[in-house]
Amino acid sequence: MKTRLLVALIALLMGVTGFSARSQAETGSVAVVFTKGGFIVGVGGGEGVLTLRGKHYPFTVSGMSVGFTIGASTTKLVGRAINLKGPASIEGSYSAAGAGGAIAAGAGGVQLQNANGVILQLSGPKVGAEVSAAVGGVTIRLK
Repeated sequence: MKTRLLVALIALLMGVTGFSARSQAETGSVAVVFTKGGFIVGVGGGEGVLTLRGKHYPFTVSGMSVGFTIGASTTKLVGRAINLKGPASIEGSYSAAGAGGAIAAGAGGVQLQNANGVILQLSGPKVGAEVSAAVGGVTIRLK
């Protein structure tokens, strides 16, 4: 009886550990320089680099926003990309709603997510004269 109980307990523990397999998602670091300008409709673009497992993957960024936007600014953002399943999963369209501004110099921050489940958490200084309260999105493509 004790042997059967021990065998059943071991089988149960082996089954439970089978369900707790480690996730394949990874976190990488991201640096982006994005220039934006506009009046009502803002348009921008830039370049960035994803660093994952010690390798660098350059990419391009393009985007636009619709809402209250006046002026132009350049933002240098750094942060992390969460839930990556390889470098290619950073590609796609990201959306966010937010407000920000810069007069001469300021700070900006954003959290974006794409359809692959990748979350970008970025922050950094803005330089220029731009005020916005707009809904927008960006598209990232690896070079």
